[in-house]
Amino acid sequence: MNLLDSDISALWLTLQLAAVTTVILMVVGAPLAWWLSRSISRFASVIEATVALPLILPPTVIGFYLLIAFSPDNFLGSGWLALTGQPLAFTFSGLVVGSVIYSLPFVVQPLQSGFQHFDHKLLEAAETMGAGTLDRFIHLIIPLTRRAFVTAALLGFAHTMGEFGVVLMIGGNIPGETQVLSIALYDHVEALDYQRAHWLAGGLLAFSFTLLILLYGFNRQHGVSKAGVKQL
Repeated sequence: MNLLDSDISALWLTLQLAAVTTVILMVVGAPLAWWLSRSISRFASVIEATVALPLILPPTVIGFYLLIAFSPDNFLGSGWLALTGQPLAFTFSGLVVGSVIYSLPFVVQPLQSGFQHFDHKLLEAAETMGAGTLDRFIHLIIPLTRRAFVTAALLGFAHTMGEFGVVLMIGGNIPGETQVLSIALYDHVEALDYQRAHWLAGGLLAFSFTLLILLYGFNRQHGVSKAGVKQL
């Protein structure tokens, strides 16, 4: 595999990882954020701290403990091996698990903030009209908190695209299997191939900046529209 094919493969793998991770995070993160936004239990603070831990903990620390957990000698690794016949470490599946854990706060926190500002009286009114839990969530909560959902999805996707320490620890550097863009960039720098490193770094920078512009533009536009409706 030449360098260009290797970079394209890393790009495709990174996009796959970011897409799968984001879908899982939205499915898992939404109910977790909803519970955190409404819970008055002291235990909720422990869950919030656990979710936020990747924001301050070095990625290599998370990757190290995940690598140990992925070992066939431990419950998670042995359970996955028995279920699929494949190891969890140094595989795409392992990258997904690590990415979900590492990007969790980037999805849960925006959703939790959106849910905390949600008018729960609307849910009570919908319930009195016979709307079920799923119906209320799909037709009421999601539309009225779409800013939080869009923010969570884009931040989760973008953060996964730029992962390095965690994926390197649990996935290694296997071209076509676990080599994502950030690791390919590191390889080019290590080989003093700054031209290709510039292409990858510049591409990631442009992608991240564009995504943030779209995100902030969407939020500002939605915020202005919502304020206009209230004034009317």
